[in-house]
Amino acid sequence: MATKRHKPEEIVTKLRQIEVLLGQGAARVDTSGWINISSKA
Repeated sequence: MATKRHKPEEIVTKLRQIEVLLGQGAARVDTSGWINISSKA
């Protein structure tokens, strides 16, 4: 099964969402689940 390749704009948007969540006091480990990303390759 092929993996989805994110466009640069999508990556920047997700990183900005993480910045906002962290600024609001969210735990870093929780933010990836909230914006639907994973570290699995």
